[in-house]
Amino acid sequence: MKRIVIGGFIMFGGLLVTLTIILAGSIYATNITAWSGKSKLWHAIFGAKQYGDEVVQSLFLGFPFIVGVLLTILGLIILGKEYYKTFKNEV
Repeated sequence: MKRIVIGGFIMFGGLLVTLTIILAGSIYATNITAWSGKSKLWHAIFGAKQYGDEVVQSLFLGFPFIVGVLLTILGLIILGKEYYKTFKNEV
C-alpha cells in the first residue's frame, strides 16, 4: 500500500511540474516575435542556440520539463508494478 501512495505522489509531482511548464510556455509563447523550429511552444520551453547579437526569447525550461516527464513515467511504472502484484495475488 505504501508503494502505491509513493508512486502516486511521484506521478502527481511529475505531472504538476510538466503541466506547469507547458502552461507557462503557452502563455509566454504568445509574446515571442522570433523563433526557430516548427513550434513556438517548444521554442519557448527548450530554447535555441543564439545567433549573433539576437536576443533568444525563451524560458529555457527544458531540463525541468524532462525531469517532470521522467518523474511521471517513474510514478506510472511504480503504480503499474504494484497493481500488477495486487491482481496477480488475487488470482
